[in-house]
Amino acid sequence: MKTIAPEEVKRQMAYANQVKELFTTAPKALVITYGCQQNENDSELICGMLAAMGYTFTEDKSEADLILYNTCAVREGAELRVLGNIGALVHEKRRRPGLIVGICGCMMQQEHMVKTIRSKYKHVSLVFGTHTLHQLPQLLFEAITGQNRVFSVEDSEGVIVEDIPVYRKGDPKAWVSVMYGCNNFCTYCIVPYVRGRERSRDPERVLEEVRELVASGVTEITLLGQNVNAYGKDLKGDIDFADLLRQVNEVEGLRRIRFMTSHPKDMSERLIQAMADCEKVMPQLHLPFQAGSNEILRVMNRRYTKESYLELVQRVRDKIPNISLTSDVIVGFPNETEEDFCETLDVLSKVRFDSVFSFIYSKRTGTPAAVMDDATTDEEKHKRFDRLLDLQNTISREINDACLGETYEVLTEGESKTDSNMLTGRTPAGKIVNFPKEEGITVGSYVTVKIDKTNTWSLMGTVVKKEG
Repeated sequence: MKTIAPEEVKRQMAYANQVKELFTTAPKALVITYGCQQNENDSELICGMLAAMGYTFTEDKSEADLILYNTCAVREGAELRVLGNIGALVHEKRRRPGLIVGICGCMMQQEHMVKTIRSKYKHVSLVFGTHTLHQLPQLLFEAITGQNRVFSVEDSEGVIVEDIPVYRKGDPKAWVSVMYGCNNFCTYCIVPYVRGRERSRDPERVLEEVRELVASGVTEITLLGQNVNAYGKDLKGDIDFADLLRQVNEVEGLRRIRFMTSHPKDMSERLIQAMADCEKVMPQLHLPFQAGSNEILRVMNRRYTKESYLELVQRVRDKIPNISLTSDVIVGFPNETEEDFCETLDVLSKVRFDSVFSFIYSKRTGTPAAVMDDATTDEEKHKRFDRLLDLQNTISREINDACLGETYEVLTEGESKTDSNMLTGRTPAGKIVNFPKEEGITVGSYVTVKIDKTNTWSLMGTVVKKEG
């Protein structure tokens, strides 16, 4: 693992000052993010560096001096959307030649994608990958002042960089990355190739960031990692994710802790016990199982069985009876049979997840699964996907219906996306709750809400108690 020295961060901040001196008025940036929470967290770092360079932020492409796409490579659909949006900017670039169009993130850690951008999207002048994110000030300075396009894509096992400025929007919730990368090499997954190997941040740096966030008004933290419960395996000393969770739980002023994403093989008894013991850890666990067939799990290189997964779920529920479980499922992995798929449906029926993120298998160039023969037709995959959705939607609705008449503490997160007269927030179990606006309820407020109506994906209720 490579740790970036503080001197390099200082050097980049010197470049940030040079960029700031290039402008007589504050330039505007638009950063568009695709993908997971880790990408969102990376965009906060990107915006932090841009703010240090004097940029303000806009949502209007026509007034942006820099348009930067932070990309995801996990599924083909996200890549196609990025390429489509990038292609559409060629007209804006012709109209305003000084516009900087950039792409960064996971897509740019794939050699074939970099070649595509070089050859077919020549209006893109700034490209960098996940391992050179901290070099943005230098790269942007070169893109603005140079005559050539700037490409910086490093093929490495990954780095740890501390002290990059972070730009957050003042939300009561925040993400904190505790580790990066993944060592699992599931045969369908591109993450180890674009994010590098597992590397954990020093626990004191994690705690320092959490304390700073709490001091700024944040009351809920989500600890992030591609395989968060593998935290600490690469660190000197005797610390694992269960220990880190207990330490974060002791931070004064923090009220809620969540984490994601967990790999079942690393879900230890120590971690389950820590979740049960720590009062600030919310009763919510995202535990991807991906497939119910042992043969498919073997070919996926998941390193657990259907039976061991179900046993793990039972151990979690024994310790935390009110736990809300969510998961990821892939439909249509190469050569998945009808019998294999029925095993997946059986897991849904037995576990009864609150919700599931399900996807039809997306071939990722460079992964072992991408070259596997596949006899299953696209039509059959889509039919199975619809069957899975029907089953899970029924389960989700039944679980939500059981919330009718119950009261929950809700952290107010903002205005509802569907009704400007409503506010929205989440219960300890992570369920979305919408409720009417009232005087004295602001973003960050904790309220007690009685559930009056249920939907498949959300709840509606009435405030019965306000704090303070």
